[in-house]
Amino acid sequence: MIKFLDLSAQNKSIKKEIYSAVSGVLDGKDFIGGDEVEKFEKEFAKFCGVRHAVSVNSGTDALFLSLKAIGIKNGDEVITTPFTFIATAEAIANCGAKPVFVDIDPETLNMDVLKIEKAIKKNTKAIIPVHLFGAMANMPEIMKVAKKHNLFVIEDACQAVGAEQNGKKAGAIGYLGCFSFFPSKNLGAMGDGGMIVTNNKKLSDKIRLLKNHGSSPRDKYKNLILGTNSRLDTIQAAILRVKLKYLKNWNRQRKQIAEIYSKNLKDISEIKLPSQDSVFHQYTFRLRSRHGRGSPKVAGQARDKLKKFLVKKGIPTMIYYPLPLHLQPALKYLGYKKGDFPEAEKAAKEVLSLPIYPELSKENQDFIVKKVKEFYQK
Repeated sequence: MIKFLDLSAQNKSIKKEIYSAVSGVLDGKDFIGGDEVEKFEKEFAKFCGVRHAVSVNSGTDALFLSLKAIGIKNGDEVITTPFTFIATAEAIANCGAKPVFVDIDPETLNMDVLKIEKAIKKNTKAIIPVHLFGAMANMPEIMKVAKKHNLFVIEDACQAVGAEQNGKKAGAIGYLGCFSFFPSKNLGAMGDGGMIVTNNKKLSDKIRLLKNHGSSPRDKYKNLILGTNSRLDTIQAAILRVKLKYLKNWNRQRKQIAEIYSKNLKDISEIKLPSQDSVFHQYTFRLRSRHGRGSPKVAGQARDKLKKFLVKKGIPTMIYYPLPLHLQPALKYLGYKKGDFPEAEKAAKEVLSLPIYPELSKENQDFIVKKVKEFYQK
């Protein structure tokens, strides 16, 4: 049976190294912080091409602590996309700030840079672009807008570890870059984990305080500021150090699978393929109706029919994301309504993700392609 994601296959391939790394932690004295965490931070900073990397306990906390570090507070506004996982807007709201949404570019599914300036108000303090599904947002243009209006940029790179744009890694272009090591990510821990990267030492130092109760590095019972507990477990750092060595090759394998999908599905007029400029955290395409894109309802019916067909054939699929953030009950207080961000709403009715992970066999790749084609031949 095909799995949407098979983490056990990846773990088996490096089982001995993982066991050795975990055993080393168990035999040592550090279970929070210590040598493994410090080495992982340095190795990850080098991988991203930045000066500083600060480990935290999740991608959500990476976003939250980044916002706290730049001083986001009650009454501030932060611009982001409505088409992503709720953690991005959640982190903004949990700082007391207002998430302000900008609709997406239908070609990339990322924030439409042409619509950002209209959303900037006197209380706007930052922009959080999301590199969705492994494809980077248009960072050169976003940085131009940010510089013009004196705004911070925090990259939500949780789905795009290893992606590059103009020779720079995801997370290394904005003031701060945030990563998640949730098990399903391209670089996944065996539990929760996250990282913040930056070239700004002042911000790096502040985040180190914030993630550890604001405790002084010299005296842990002297609290310099109010912080929280957001430390990466030593065992997770040890596991991630092993996996980081394989990340570049795993991303290459993901891209090869995506190329096979796209090559074989390119002649199906109802399918709009994703760009190949991605590390493919997900392989997500859009489904049009037989008579063009049509209404979101018609597009949704076309997508749901294909999904149902593939499930019957033993092929799992996922919908990322079925409800845009501006329509989420938890964010109803923001006052947005249906129709405010039409491109995000259309995408939510049209997107479908196929299985993609380095260990997905060629046999299963071919079977998936065959069944998608079969659906449209019928």
